[in-house]
Amino acid sequence: MITRKVRASLILQFGTTTQDFFLDTRHQKRSLAGLNEYFGNLPDKDIKAGEVAGKKNKLATKLSALRTPLIFPMLLLCVFFASYAQEITLKGTVKDSTGTGIEMANVIAVNSASKVLESYGITNHDGLFKLNLKANVGYTVRVSYLGFKTVEFSFTAPEANATKEIVLYEQPDQLEGVEVTYEMPVSVRGDTIVYNTDSFVNGTEKKLKDVLANLPGMEINDDGQIEVEGKRVTKVMVEGKDFFDGDSKLAADNIPANALDKIEVLRNYNEVTQMKGLTNDDDNIALNIKLKEGKKKFWFGEVTAGYGTRESYLAHPKLFFYSPDYSINIITDMNNIGEAPFNRRDFQNFTGGFRSPGQSEGSSIDIGGDIGGLSAAQNNMAKAIDTRFAAVNFSYSPTKTWDLSGFGIYSYTGTLMENQSLTTYITSDQVEDASRATDQKVHLGLAKFSSLYKPNDRLQVNYDALLKMSEDDEDVNVLSVSTTTDEINEKKKQRPLSVNQNANLYYTSLNNKHIFAFEGQYIYQDEDPFYNSIRDNFAFVDLFPVDEGQSEYDMNQDKNIITNRVDAKLDYYYVLNSKSNLNFTLGTTQSNQNFNSNIYQILDNGSNLHMPMDKFGNDVTYHVSDVYLGVHYKMIAGIFTFNPGLKLHQYNTRNEQLGTTVHDNLTSLLPDLYINAQFKKSENLRFNYNVARSFTDVSDFAAAYVLNNYNSVYKGNRELESSLNHVLSLNYFNFNMFNFTNIFGNITYTKRIDPLKGNALIEGINRVGTTINSNFNDESLSGNGRYQRTFGKLKAGVGGNISWSKNYNIVDAKPRISESFVQYYSASLSTNFRKAPNLELGYKYMVNQYDNGGTATTYYTNRPFAKFDAAFLNGFIFTADYDYYNYRDKDKTLHNEYGFLEADLTYQKKDSHWEFGVKGTNLLDTRSLNRDSTNDFYFSTSSYLVQPRYVLFTVKYDL
Repeated sequence: MITRKVRASLILQFGTTTQDFFLDTRHQKRSLAGLNEYFGNLPDKDIKAGEVAGKKNKLATKLSALRTPLIFPMLLLCVFFASYAQEITLKGTVKDSTGTGIEMANVIAVNSASKVLESYGITNHDGLFKLNLKANVGYTVRVSYLGFKTVEFSFTAPEANATKEIVLYEQPDQLEGVEVTYEMPVSVRGDTIVYNTDSFVNGTEKKLKDVLANLPGMEINDDGQIEVEGKRVTKVMVEGKDFFDGDSKLAADNIPANALDKIEVLRNYNEVTQMKGLTNDDDNIALNIKLKEGKKKFWFGEVTAGYGTRESYLAHPKLFFYSPDYSINIITDMNNIGEAPFNRRDFQNFTGGFRSPGQSEGSSIDIGGDIGGLSAAQNNMAKAIDTRFAAVNFSYSPTKTWDLSGFGIYSYTGTLMENQSLTTYITSDQVEDASRATDQKVHLGLAKFSSLYKPNDRLQVNYDALLKMSEDDEDVNVLSVSTTTDEINEKKKQRPLSVNQNANLYYTSLNNKHIFAFEGQYIYQDEDPFYNSIRDNFAFVDLFPVDEGQSEYDMNQDKNIITNRVDAKLDYYYVLNSKSNLNFTLGTTQSNQNFNSNIYQILDNGSNLHMPMDKFGNDVTYHVSDVYLGVHYKMIAGIFTFNPGLKLHQYNTRNEQLGTTVHDNLTSLLPDLYINAQFKKSENLRFNYNVARSFTDVSDFAAAYVLNNYNSVYKGNRELESSLNHVLSLNYFNFNMFNFTNIFGNITYTKRIDPLKGNALIEGINRVGTTINSNFNDESLSGNGRYQRTFGKLKAGVGGNISWSKNYNIVDAKPRISESFVQYYSASLSTNFRKAPNLELGYKYMVNQYDNGGTATTYYTNRPFAKFDAAFLNGFIFTADYDYYNYRDKDKTLHNEYGFLEADLTYQKKDSHWEFGVKGTNLLDTRSLNRDSTNDFYFSTSSYLVQPRYVLFTVKYDL
């Protein structure tokens, strides 16, 4: 039975639409009729009459079985192209009453007989639209755009192409919305693009990230974060409620695909209504997830469990509830197969939505963080990874004007790492061959509470508090082979704690001419890294007054850094007219840090030999004061937006240690400039120029020695001054909904004046370093870009990232130039069939060139990849993901080939809550991967052991 109201599944192609001919039995009949006509018109010399009948019967049998999802791709292509023989094109333009083309208007064609939406298009920047229609069929064509009266007319498609000019008239009293009878794949409302997810899925998707991969311009980066149009998503919301604010990875990995109704892309996002249009928000993108009706006001979720070879296991329960007044999200995870839902890198980058009020005002004041120097797994791959994770997110609205929200996250990761590295030091020309075995245990905890009070459109007050704490322990056994062979045991542990509080107030006058914004932030940070090394040969006996008569060198170091920082800023905006405003800023940053450290040797009798405090113990107080006044003028002139500004800063720094104080006072006038050329609503070119003054943290000022690791000692420099950074960037963006073309690119040039540079003395593989202000300027140039386009059922994309840097270093009292040139290119081609298997094929190529003081090397990585997914036999889903690596250096002294294959086969009967599956990780049983890196003093390449093959049997229950 065919109902009157059918949710159409459309594929946008060159701004036109082609309906899916396999939506229902009526479409199947039309497809069969088209095949009969097609084969009947073939000349005898191509196909004999007897073969025609046989081919008809075979194709008819296959088409009648299209209720099963597995369809041979060539059959789909035959029907797809045969359908074009019956189509005509309706072209035209949509204009307003002045004759100007309307961009991104919706144009739909509904079959007058079946009431099925059969074609859909979005106008381009000139208002041009194009629809593919069946010849001799009657349609109702409807054209709509927000703020204009909808036009609807009857149209019978002729046997030849036709044109139609359409005029829309403004209807400002209906700006709140337009009634939509049919589910459209894509709709545009101002800066918001709405995707109907049912139009972009084929049934194999399990999580939000799988759905996002089908949407134009969206991707998941290597860190698991969501990117839209090349920009990182800053906020993810579900039904308008924050979902673990400050991170998009948790949303991408955990929100079930079958709960999604629509995905709203909020471009130029600003969560403060009064500030929208006053600030430059081009790089701010948020996602809002709309749930299916059956997922609202009901608990939903799933419980997944699995067990397999080598005692591998996983357990992944999660539960969600959403209503207009409150929401709760509960996510848990336990596994030992390397699927770390939350690692230390995620913890360090998790902002909770916080940003420093003075971040864009021309100052960068570093307060350190993660100074323990713990090892990091390579792309979440290691010899063994055991994970425990639990998180809860909530929102509650006591009244219509008051919202409360927050989250709590706990994560434990036990990681075993083994790697073999070759490190070449640029002055001594020594090569160290080192083997490392690392046992790391990390407990991470975060908690956030937010309150938002908004009684009206003129006032908003919010308060946020974020707590971050961890408990990190690491044991590292190192076998170092160079001119000597040494076995070292290193222990690192830390219990850092930070509390970040934020209070903001935004007020708009009655006439909307005067807007005040106050932002204040207080940070408290307590870091206490402990370091211990035990070895037979201590590399720095000539520097440290150690007892050389012991059986081994047991060296220990305590450090503690306490930070108190206050940022406050008051902005006043005077709105001159609809196209210009003035912004005056008064702000300050006050940062105070206390640094303490001491080094001691544990002797054979258990007593401690403390190193002298004047050279090996630090007691430093470091204070930075920044008071600034800024003015900006924003003006729109034609397609251009100009926003120049000046900030006057008064800096005062003070470091107290060794009974004396060093002061530094500085006044700086720092300019900035923003220019946006808005060619179309979805195409712009942006230029940014900023000058910023940068201050380092207290650890670089501590004048006594500290131990960095077994072959590195550091001594601070209390005479350090700030550096000045000039940053110029050019960004291009073009997103064409007419033909689903997505283009973006960025070029950034940075010049650092008086940069802080390392100054090291290197003997063999050991170094003693400090930091200085260099007389030589550092430069860097980076660029990235991507082109993506959809051709019917195919999606193609090419992209690249390049990064060049030139730095001057002081090594062994001589200046040396270090250059690096890193290139990354990618290309892919994927299918987008709704009822057939899909395949993505791609290739990635990486070149890392390093030249440190004339010692040069180059590493190459060739990486073809493939992804496959298929739904078949009424309930089975198979997915596979394969990556092949060919890694070598220029001289071919290093050459390694390996691949990773992940696969998943599941079965879930229709309307059943149970799903059964087999999951395979690292099915090729690859045991290692390669990485390379460089810094001012050496370059290195490493081979890391990874987890073996696991095969698990899984069971999932949908709640």
